[in-house]
Amino acid sequence: MGAVVTPAELAALVSSGSDVVVLDVRWKLGGPPGHETYLGGHVPGAVYVDLDTELAAHGEPTDGRHPLPSLEALQASARRWGVRAGTTVVAYDGEGNLAAARAWWLLRWAGLGDVRLLDGALPAWVAAGLPLETDDVVPEPGDVELVGGGLPVLDVDHVEAFARSATLLDARAAERFRGEVEPVDPRAGHVPGAVSAPTGENLRPDGTFRSPEELRDRFVGLGAGAGDDEVAVYCGSGVTAAHEVFALGLAGIDAALYPGSWSQWSNLDKPVATGD
Repeated sequence: MGAVVTPAELAALVSSGSDVVVLDVRWKLGGPPGHETYLGGHVPGAVYVDLDTELAAHGEPTDGRHPLPSLEALQASARRWGVRAGTTVVAYDGEGNLAAARAWWLLRWAGLGDVRLLDGALPAWVAAGLPLETDDVVPEPGDVELVGGGLPVLDVDHVEAFARSATLLDARAAERFRGEVEPVDPRAGHVPGAVSAPTGENLRPDGTFRSPEELRDRFVGLGAGAGDDEVAVYCGSGVTAAHEVFALGLAGIDAALYPGSWSQWSNLDKPVATGD
């Protein structure tokens, strides 16, 4: 399900004149927005995507910090990015693709078949000696029709039962899982029955993904991917959990996303566990 492209492969795609749209999804929790960084240098032809406004909706705290956008809103954004039926989309961000994976997940969920991540993100492009541009790219609008339902979603009302009968992975840092710190959300801890699986451990030190074999060994060691067991992932607000779903896909393991994640769970009258 997950698919990566190397900097050399992306450069060849772009120069070949193929129908490819490149998305720059630089974002950090708490800001500032990444548009200024994008203007400081981006992959040639890449369109800037604002995660907070284009890859998320906004509602009550009980909806979580980054609820899924409506299909109509996502389609309008994808058309702004220049996406058409049959377009290959490659997303990246400034570090590890932890934010870019949100764009990957949403577009795959929305029905696009060929969506990839630039392995190693922008640092890998720069390390390869490839050029950057500083213009604000405004492409010809696309006409893609999004349908939804392309990837599985775990609803908040089914999370407790899922954690009792299947494998629920928590993609946040281990100290947040244990409840030792909670910098953002109202309560510390994790969903009872969840397993700690920090997203950062899916990457090598240079920010590229570990091999499919390494990833599979990791996830099987955490109890995922054994037999017919179902797998789902959550994080703080459904952003880095998409990265974990991508890594699971590289390992050959299908997984659902719980979009509301801890930011929703901790704002509801739900049970909370702490410790390992």
